[in-house]
Amino acid sequence: MHKRFVNHCTIDISLIPDGPILIKSGKEGADPTKPDMEFVETYHAGGRSIYLPGSSLKGAIRAHAERIVRTIGSEKRPPENTQKLWSSNLLDERDKQNNPNFYLEDWKNREKKKKLEERHPHPGAELYKQSCFISQMFGNTSIASRVRIEDAYPNKSQPLKIEERNGVAIDRVFGSVAVGPFNYQVCTAGEFHTKIHLKNFTLAQLGLIGLVLRDLDDAWFGLGFAKSRGLGTVQVKLNQAVVQYPGCILSEDEQQICAIGSEKTWSKTFLLGAGEFLELQEAQSYGFLTEKYTEDRQDTPVAAQSMDLGFGVQLTWRSGTVHDLFERAVKSWSRLLVGVK
Repeated sequence: MHKRFVNHCTIDISLIPDGPILIKSGKEGADPTKPDMEFVETYHAGGRSIYLPGSSLKGAIRAHAERIVRTIGSEKRPPENTQKLWSSNLLDERDKQNNPNFYLEDWKNREKKKKLEERHPHPGAELYKQSCFISQMFGNTSIASRVRIEDAYPNKSQPLKIEERNGVAIDRVFGSVAVGPFNYQVCTAGEFHTKIHLKNFTLAQLGLIGLVLRDLDDAWFGLGFAKSRGLGTVQVKLNQAVVQYPGCILSEDEQQICAIGSEKTWSKTFLLGAGEFLELQEAQSYGFLTEKYTEDRQDTPVAAQSMDLGFGVQLTWRSGTVHDLFERAVKSWSRLLVGVK
């Protein structure tokens, strides 16, 4: 299924420092006039500029998403119901049944030893279904990530304010200076613009992204260096969100969303998860739908429009209304929590 493109969501956000923030470059230059710890830089818009790497943003978002899933779900692989909400531990090499680097590789190796006619007819679906909820979104060594986050570059209309601060590392035993003094660079004002992309997503997955962005805005977690010492908090401004169905068109009266090559139709205001575009048996093989829940849709106040060039369908939430999109997706997230018990 993931060789196809059934739905796509682009979330346009701005990150505004709510205090000092530093994403370290990882290198120390030879210039003695520069601080010991510099902000990561790149060439952008014709010159050198600090920025927030997409990898740093994705790591922080994934880590908090794992906390949420482990809080209300489990951190252990369920022995019977693989659809139970849980998050695996990719760093635990002792519990191999909870680490997809081991148990998914074991499953693939067993399949390779079988005769061709005895192998699983849809190995990709089985690997996806056996993966935890977080891996289904962010990937593991056996399945690709469905989430992509762009680098966050400064908004030129909001000038950056860069400062240098001093610090020391205290020896916990003797109370004396262990390292330092040292200085580091921080950004205390400005605005960074980025986009989050989700492809072939369920509404519950979109809802989890909404919860993570809410918690980032509420300073439940931070970005970058020295988060436990007051750095890294940001405000999240939701600029726009666009949900696209590239394999659909609008009906002639523009009241229905119609799947191309299928008889499936939906109201023009429906927010649709990936399982809606598949036949029930295929959707169940991935775990998108179950016998109890055979739909993954939410009605919205937004009407679908044709995509550019007149092919494909999209729903757009403008600035000030993106919260509505996440509220509806979180309804599906809440339903998932009830359904997997």
